Amino acid sequence: NVCWLLTRRAHGFYAKDAGVAHRKNLGLLRKIMCQESTKFKNVWTTHSSSPIAYERGRIYLDNYQCCISSVAQEPRILYQKPKCSKSEKIEDALLLECPLGKTLPRPSDYKPSLIVLTVRNWLLRLSADSGEILEKIHLADSCCKFRYLSWDTPQEVMVVKSAQNKLPAGAQQAGTQESALFCLAIFQVLPLSFIGMLEINKKIFGNGVSDVAVSNGILIVMYSVGLVRLYNFQAISEQFMEQPFDLGHQFNWNGQVGVVGKYPFGLPCNIKITDTPPLLFEASSLENAFQIGGYPWHYIITPNKKIHKGVFHICSLKDNALAKNGIQEMKCCSLEPDWIYFHPDMSGRIIHVGPNLIKVLKLKEVENNTDQMEVAEDFTIVANRENCVNNAVMVTASGRVVKRRYNLLDDDPEQETFKIVDYEDELDLLSTVAVTQIGADGRAHLDFHCNEHGILLKSIPLVESWDVTYSHEVYFDKDLVLHIEQKPNRRFSCYVYQMVCDTAKDDEGSSHEKTERVFCKKGGRIFEY
Repeated sequence: NVCWLLTRRAHGFYAKDAGVAHRKNLGLLRKIMCQESTKFKNVWTTHSSSPIAYERGRIYLDNYQCCISSVAQEPRILYQKPKCSKSEKIEDALLLECPLGKTLPRPSDYKPSLIVLTVRNWLLRLSADSGEILEKIHLADSCCKFRYLSWDTPQEVMVVKSAQNKLPAGAQQAGTQESALFCLAIFQVLPLSFIGMLEINKKIFGNGVSDVAVSNGILIVMYSVGLVRLYNFQAISEQFMEQPFDLGHQFNWNGQVGVVGKYPFGLPCNIKITDTPPLLFEASSLENAFQIGGYPWHYIITPNKKIHKGVFHICSLKDNALAKNGIQEMKCCSLEPDWIYFHPDMSGRIIHVGPNLIKVLKLKEVENNTDQMEVAEDFTIVANRENCVNNAVMVTASGRVVKRRYNLLDDDPEQETFKIVDYEDELDLLSTVAVTQIGADGRAHLDFHCNEHGILLKSIPLVESWDVTYSHEVYFDKDLVLHIEQKPNRRFSCYVYQMVCDTAKDDEGSSHEKTERVFCKKGGRIFEY
């Protein structure tokens, strides 16, 4: 029990293995959190006219100019920078955390930092606690608009992607041909180092390229017709890299002399793909929906026709063979489609979410045929619709019989409907958000399920109204629940819930009161009340 585990920890049973101690501590937190006496209460709220972002216990307001810590019992402002100009606007950001077991050149490298990309193609590394600029890299001139940050390998290799290069209408009418569609800059992080920059152009990859990404060492090229092609990015960089460059070093490139990563030269495009690289894999899927996962490796696609929307095929990556029971379809009638993805817990399972049903599937060998895999159901989570009656014939209070001319949709607001499914890896919990429209207001609750068996362990009602027509994000981060809501006309709200352990004294006495801490913006600065 909890007391026994605390006693063993105090006696030093886990002193030689910090990982074991950490896992035991998280196990204790999970047990405490799932107790009936433990509640999650809305402790403070904030509103903003600009997007609100959340990263590992930090809430960012005003385009990352204000950072609020949500970890402590009392929320506090970590830093607040002056309002920036439009030319300094931040387009995207990634949180960078210190790698384990690695010696770093600067003391600041051992603390969390925020990598941000500005509208003028500057890549900045900021201290996550103070907002101080630690590193500053100029990417390119204004002819290339970098807009997106992503991970190739989480916390190791970062990708900076440009917006799609589209010619102005006048140039298109004049018949001007622009070959480069996207630019990608690749960096090793901590210490931040430049790997290379490359262009995705029509001459090599053909017409119709709609998007591109680099993930887990794979260059993914997507086409408007639904085609997805995979290439080995490491092989491309080794074959087509003309010359490696180091940040801060002088270079002479195509007649230009400058410093790598400094204004106005930026970074050289040192990976020039002159021939079509070897193709690893190709698939055609509706809306480029393509995922790889499972063990052995499988992929999920939707046949590339609109009539097949909502139908998912699970196939072997080795030979493209469809798995037994590999066609998954909810057959639901709803405004919002169901969705499917590989479970992020690295178990190889698959999560399929519909309006009122969540199916967790697993891959297993077919009996008497080890060469073929079968998709089997591991467990299901069903929405609570016990009180919902969808009869075609109704009787009014006066006794008049009325026939309904239509049936309710599976995601009708008056019925409990799943909106969000997430996984908390540190506590090994599957979280779901279900919403029901009650009169003019929508009511939502966040449920915690055992990730292994799907058993309901805890349900947390959200006190704020939930409008299904708005955009919502819900973060479950150990003992913290955070709900970000985007309303029309760029109005954003953030509701933070923290874990509290109620006692009989708290429930009966008047000493326990809810404290709402509101952050208001006046004259360009943020004040606490």
